[in-house]
This record gives sequence, C-alpha cells and structure tokens, in this order.
Amino acid sequence: MNNRLLLVTGATGYVGGRLVRELVASESQVRVLVRDASKIIDATWHDQVDVIEGDAFDISDLRRALEGVHTAYYLLHSLNSGKNFAQTEEQMATVFATAAQECGVKQIVYLGGIANDTATSKHLTSRVQVGHTLASRGTPTIEMRAGIVIGSGSASFEMLRHLTERLPIMTTPKWVKNRTHPIAIRDVIWYLSQSAELEKPVSGIFDIGGLDVLTYAEMMNTFAKVAGLRKRIIIPVPVLSPGLSSLWVGLVTPVPASIARPLVGSLISEVVADPDKSIHQIINPPPDGLHSVDDAIELALLRSTEALTYTRWSDATSNASPWEANHTDPSWAGATVYSDVRTLTTTASPAAVWEAVERIGGIHGWYGSDWAWHLRGFLDRLVGGVGLRRGRRNPEHLRVGESLDFWRVEGRVEGEKLRLLAEMKLPGLAHLEFTITRDGERCVLRQEASFLPRGLGGHLYWWIIVPFHTFVFPGMAKNLIRYAESLPKA
Repeated sequence: MNNRLLLVTGATGYVGGRLVRELVASESQVRVLVRDASKIIDATWHDQVDVIEGDAFDISDLRRALEGVHTAYYLLHSLNSGKNFAQTEEQMATVFATAAQECGVKQIVYLGGIANDTATSKHLTSRVQVGHTLASRGTPTIEMRAGIVIGSGSASFEMLRHLTERLPIMTTPKWVKNRTHPIAIRDVIWYLSQSAELEKPVSGIFDIGGLDVLTYAEMMNTFAKVAGLRKRIIIPVPVLSPGLSSLWVGLVTPVPASIARPLVGSLISEVVADPDKSIHQIINPPPDGLHSVDDAIELALLRSTEALTYTRWSDATSNASPWEANHTDPSWAGATVYSDVRTLTTTASPAAVWEAVERIGGIHGWYGSDWAWHLRGFLDRLVGGVGLRRGRRNPEHLRVGESLDFWRVEGRVEGEKLRLLAEMKLPGLAHLEFTITRDGERCVLRQEASFLPRGLGGHLYWWIIVPFHTFVFPGMAKNLIRYAESLPKA
C-alpha cells in the first residue's frame, strides 16, 4: 500500500477491470475514468474508488481525472472504430499525454503489444505509435508489451479455446507455425500493479512474457492436452490471408471478425519477448514465479467452468453502429417504434420471476425456440456480427454493461427490470426489456421487444421478422413464467 493516487482508464475493459480489483485489494487509492458510470455500478470495487465520468477525447475531462494523480494507467484502445482506428488511437493518446503533462503526472503505464521492427500488422504498428505518443510530452512512460494473454474471458483465450475444441482436424493459415510468447493474465496484472510501487519514475519499453515460447499450433495442442482432448491434426496452408483468417475465426469462435482481425494480424510475425527489454530490469517476477502455458490454460478453464470469470473481452466491446449508439431522439420527435409486448400474471413471487429473468440466455437458452435464436445468431455471423456464441459471464447473475449472447445489458434494477440492447448487425436499434410489478397478490411480467428502424430497410426488416415473433416471444414469456412457478416458494 502507498499513498499515491492511481488513475485507471479502461476500467470497463478486460485488463482494466481486473487491475482495479487488484489495486483496491492492496488498499491503493484508485480513481477510474469511465464514459458511462452505470457500467461499473455492479463492480465489486465500485464503492471503493473515485469515479470520474468523462470522455477520453475531452482534455477538460482528462484534466479532472488526472488532477493529483501520481501514476496513470493507459488501457484504452479503439479497435472497433473502423478503418481509421490508428488515427483515432493517435488522437486519443495525444490528448492524454498533453493532459498528463499539464497535471504533473509522475508516471504513465501503458500496456501494448510485443512488436519487432519488421511487424506489418496495422494493429501492432498503431500500438507502438501510441506508446511513442504517450511518452512524447515528457511524462515518464513505462510501455509494457505483451503477447497473447491467456485468461478466462480474454479474446485471445476464447479464440484458442474454440478453434481447438471445435476442430479436431483443421486446415490453418501458415501463421500457426510462428512462435508466440503467451502470458497468463495474473502475471500481466502483477507487472501492472507493481509498476505503481516503483521508488522513482521510469521511462522505457519493456516486454512481458510467460515461461514458455511455442508456436500457435503447439499452443492449440497444449490446450487440447489440458482439456482432455485428442491431439489436433493441423494442416497449414498458404492461401488464407489475415483478412480471410479473421472471417474464418469469426465463424468458428465467439470472437467476431472485427476483433479477430487485429488478433490474427499480430500473429503474422513472431511475437516473442526480447530479453534485452525484459521487465525484470525494473520489476521482479511474481513471488510464486511465472505461470506456464499449461497452468495458465488450466486456470482459465477452471474459472470459466465455475463461472468465476470476472471480466471478459466482450464486456468492453460494442458492435453498435454510430447511429445506434448515439440515437437520442425523444419519443415525441415522431420516430416510428415497433414493439411486441407480452404481459402475463402469475402466482409466483417477484423474486422467483426475477430469478427466471436474470438467468436468460447463455447455457440456459431463451425459454423455447432456441433453434430460431441460433439461426439468427448464425446469420449475424455470416455478415460479420457477434452472433450468439459470446454467451454470458455468469449463468445466474448479470451486470450492467456486460455482453449476453448478441445482446448487452443496458439497464438492470434488481428484482424489477432488465433491459437488453441488441448488438447484431441490424438496420435499426433493438431492445428487449422485462419489467416485474405487483398487482395485489399476483405478480405481473411485462416483456417488450422494441425496434427503432433506420431507413426503409429497417421497416422492411421488422415486417419480415414479425412472423417469427409470433411464436418466439409468446413462448418465451410463458416458459419464463412456468420456470418461475416451478421454483420452491420461500
């Protein structure tokens, strides 16, 4: 524990959420900068940190967040911002570096990716440039560069896991023969958290890697061994470009092509930590030593199986278009909103109905017509969407901001309301909302699917899918109530 004030950006992300939890556990003074404070309201550390709501592109918001800060963690990225993501990342890093210098921040800590001088990936090139930009204003900057991060819920792990589990025999791109240097998420968090304990500010580029260096093909077979699967037959072929590879990964795994593309791009060159840039020059290894690939995979599988995944890659990822994300026309503005409303009453308690509502999706399914949901997810993946394979972090409980199959939890009021935002590729904005109220001695469930169309295509889309709604949504509401009524009465 020290008296330094630490700022964590990207606290709603995979690494950031875990880092905050670790820093809070060590009794550090932590502040987080988030665009939407509602996304962390269910985090276990929410009441133990100073929350600043603001935009990372707004220098005035950054000044508020960085005031009095000793160490600032930069864990932001813009991979989903389209073809100009590198320009967006550069702009965001420039504003952050300027604000940090103005506020007298003593140390910036940035997590990037291992890259060599011949790296051709746009993703890695952008990551390297961000590190240069953060250090350009004079604030001492530690740039940690990691390879594949293995942990329950990480995009890299989900890609590895589903490729290996679903394809006992596979033809693969030639990059599976490239060497990689994976690292357990626990070890990443160790290095990040310890950087706040350094006696003096440090500047430099430091690679972080685990115990093992192996090819991606060897890593898939390591996963198969740990998971109790047969050895995979891997046949590399030279014809799959990174672009085609990402589409293939998007179809086979829960990771959509938009996220798979930078992951695959980072594998087209060898990604191995440089001993001359070892983080151990300034930070000692974890007390119990670094994790092997076997140990990291085994721990990640255990956390996933026991529903103990704390953060996931998809919790910080939104595939909503700019129109969908920013559409704020009030109801009186005249926009057409289509809806399908089902209202049922039951003798089950509100608590039982809420339990049934909150377990929807993932391994539990959608209370009937699951074939229709899976078909819709498959069609979404064909056009580059997230599909239905993201599942859910925990099979029984939800948090605001996390992903749920091809939805995102937009609102949650314990025991009363759950509101989901669709992240499928859609010509409009779709929500699914459940509201629980009392009517005397009975409980009332209101289930509403709403759709705000965009253009003529949006209107046509609604009327094409209406026939499917007539048997999907009534059955879902009835089966949800039936499950609630089957629960033991308190």
